[in-house]
Amino acid sequence: MKLSNFNFDLPAELLAEFPSENRDEARLMVVDRKTGNIEHKLFKDLIDYFDEGDVMVLNNTKVFPARLYGNKEKTGARIEVFLLRELNAEQRLWDVLVDPARKIRIGNKLYFGDDDSLVAEVIDNTTSRGRTLRFLYDGSYEEFRFKLQELGETPIPKYINREVVPEDAERYQTIYATEEGAVAAPTAGLHFSKHLMKRLEIKGIKFAEVTLHIGLGTFNPVEVEDLSKHKMDSEEMFVNQECCDIVNEAKVNKKRVCAIGTTCMRALESSVSSNQTLNPFVGWTNKFIFPPYDFSIANCMVTNFHMPKSTLLMMISAFCGHDLMMKAYDLAVKEKYKFYSYGDAMLIL
Repeated sequence: MKLSNFNFDLPAELLAEFPSENRDEARLMVVDRKTGNIEHKLFKDLIDYFDEGDVMVLNNTKVFPARLYGNKEKTGARIEVFLLRELNAEQRLWDVLVDPARKIRIGNKLYFGDDDSLVAEVIDNTTSRGRTLRFLYDGSYEEFRFKLQELGETPIPKYINREVVPEDAERYQTIYATEEGAVAAPTAGLHFSKHLMKRLEIKGIKFAEVTLHIGLGTFNPVEVEDLSKHKMDSEEMFVNQECCDIVNEAKVNKKRVCAIGTTCMRALESSVSSNQTLNPFVGWTNKFIFPPYDFSIANCMVTNFHMPKSTLLMMISAFCGHDLMMKAYDLAVKEKYKFYSYGDAMLIL
């Protein structure tokens, strides 16, 4: 498969600027891989496709307010700083993206907050966009993290061409997010409401949780026609024994194991044992899934509608089958499904 196999025309108006009014009332396209049948439902109808003993695997990562706005010393130029990952807690070192990047040099200081209560110094300019900052802050580590929370903004994707509104802090987060560390939400999970999860629980569906802290690498463009040459950024992930036990039992009992989102699928496929069971895992994954690929753990998945030529679309193609996926996407455009982070969902059986 080549990069050009994953291109399609996506009208700009289908990019969702806002989430659906109620989480579980986004639209849901249901695609059956065996029959090729495609149905149009609402997300809350997901419950009709699962039975007692089936398992849904959730990514419990929590988005932190990763976007800060500061001013450069002397010139006062406004600089956007996007926190990517903490490198050293003690020294307050962070990998960041800065915009506009051309204005920032090693040694520059940036000031944040109306009272300039947080200062950062640029100590490395390693890549064209990436930087390493050292935050200079007198308080304790807890106070420093609280300051980042206070000054930071919910990192909704750049394509959403509007100001961040207060509801974004809640809606760009799954209701089961507990482990802070992501700079982007696991968007398939945004459709779950407390009410729907309760109904699934009552029906006997089990939940297992993995943690994969989503970085921006998931969204980096693929710039090579030969997909085998593309390198994914590493993302930190954890799979505990409890999750493995729930998933492996469902597999033994021939139940459905449903990955809720592409990041969840990556986590599962990054921790498979040689006998095709799920193993505990602590570490980093840079797994890139594209066709052809044999999946070991999940036999169905929930996902949003993805952008042309994205690594997420390539994974969906590997799971769904390329022709059926392209047929489904063609239909999604015709039926005006909403795409990307705040968009509608697809269940692939």
